[in-house]
Amino acid sequence: MKIAASELPLQPSGAMYHLNLFPEELADTIILVGDPGRVAKISQRFDTIEIKRENRELITHTGTCQNKRLTVLSTGMGTDNIDIVLNELDALANIDLKSMEVKTEKRPLTMVRIGTCGALQADIPIHSHIASTQGFGIDGVLQFYNHNGLSDEALVNAFVAHTDWNGHLPYPYCMNADAELLQQVGYDMVQGITISAPGFFGPQGRDVRAPLQYPDMNGKIDSFSYNGRHFSNMEMECSAIYGLSKLLGHKALTVCLAIANRATKDFSKGYAKAMETLIDTVIDRL
Repeated sequence: MKIAASELPLQPSGAMYHLNLFPEELADTIILVGDPGRVAKISQRFDTIEIKRENRELITHTGTCQNKRLTVLSTGMGTDNIDIVLNELDALANIDLKSMEVKTEKRPLTMVRIGTCGALQADIPIHSHIASTQGFGIDGVLQFYNHNGLSDEALVNAFVAHTDWNGHLPYPYCMNADAELLQQVGYDMVQGITISAPGFFGPQGRDVRAPLQYPDMNGKIDSFSYNGRHFSNMEMECSAIYGLSKLLGHKALTVCLAIANRATKDFSKGYAKAMETLIDTVIDRL
């Protein structure tokens, strides 16, 4: 089946519309970061850089590091951006952009997000490295896709009951990390379920000036436990990365640096050096 131009738009050059990339410019192993400024901080570790591309907040560098071909790509913030980035990465790998037909032989990608987050448990120190065993989405993105059989519905149902989840909010979903990648990269990190919110302030329970509709939600999230598992941290991208990767046949893992502890109300006084350590750790283990 030929994909219509309106469904997968391209640049006049033939490059992917948002990412502005051609298939050959994408490595099989990809480091995803939210912050566009973090791309150069990672690629400065590369031995060679093949290409540098930029479109809006989406910056891509592809090169080699320690004899490994890597792409580092900024997604910007939020699962809405992840919806764009993951679908376009998959199209670069698995759709012939000239014929606009899906390739018979699929190209699996390996994606690791390096990000920041807020720890949800008081015993997780600032600057901890957290590997997400599952991405729990309250953002709604994956509810627009047929993900039957992929979400951990038993855990979702337990969460809905525990929190008395309001029906006006997006219904949650829960997707697993790639087990092999979790062991390879995150074996000695704090591990737990990561909750992905659709915003930074109200959706994450930050009470600044705008009144909150659910002021007790974070307490319910923190106290949730299911078969010995609990929420370790909160951010804004993991759930959609895991969900879309599962749907499209790719491997994904999120590792985050805890720069805040929401339970103790602490925030890092400077995390640049700790982030450098996390970046080096991930690159060494890929």
